[in-house]
Amino acid sequence: MIKKVIAEARKIVIKIGSNTLAKADGKINPDFMAELASQCADLMARGKQIVLVSSGAQVAGLSTLDRWARKKDIHYRQALCAIGQVELMDNWRNAFGSVGIHIGQLLLTKEDFLDDQRTLNMRNTIFTLVDEGVVPIINENDSVSYDEIKIGDNDNLSAHTAILWSADLLILLSDIDGVYDKNPKEFPDARLIGEVPDLESLRNTITIGSTNGFGTGGIATKLEAAEKVTSYGIPMLLANGGRPRFLEALAGGTQEGTVFLARA
Repeated sequence: MIKKVIAEARKIVIKIGSNTLAKADGKINPDFMAELASQCADLMARGKQIVLVSSGAQVAGLSTLDRWARKKDIHYRQALCAIGQVELMDNWRNAFGSVGIHIGQLLLTKEDFLDDQRTLNMRNTIFTLVDEGVVPIINENDSVSYDEIKIGDNDNLSAHTAILWSADLLILLSDIDGVYDKNPKEFPDARLIGEVPDLESLRNTITIGSTNGFGTGGIATKLEAAEKVTSYGIPMLLANGGRPRFLEALAGGTQEGTVFLARA
């Protein structure tokens, strides 16, 4: 099923979480970014269009200015994201530049998706960029967001983006292979669920844990994202972004993951 949904998709949104983007020491991983850019270039050469939703502003900020690592005040967190967003995009620009692809940046909040004129402008910008072979890279505008206008996690941001762009597939890259019936980091006998035709049934059969590490999401936000996109007829794939050449492996059917089937 994974091979099939990728083969049939022309417009693909790929979301990269902070835990996927960071190295073991918590700093940004340029090697991962270069490998992902190379794989995106291969997909684009096969006629695919790619939009990235990239976490990692705070991780990149800490990589640049680690003396703020222990500061929890919201003003420092937002300032750290302002610093980190520059570093994050510079790393993405270098990664995609090495394979001859330009990038564009969009920083969004929940409020942008609630305003018809902004929504139209966002949609037109994304369509123009991808039609010209440019990869849009989207993140929440964490330096100005507050609770009332904050989406809060990039799983849901990527779902909103996929719906806005009328994508054919949403791929969430995480640090796990997919959805399990229980936490595989705690239970060795956890079973990977390959296909999810019915989200409500899935919720009743799995144990949902909390987030960890640098991420703001967890399995709960991934299920929220799946619920959003599948209701619009867009399938979603949850897979491990830490595997070697993971996009190639997924497209070739040699890497496992969880496919949330689109609702008719």
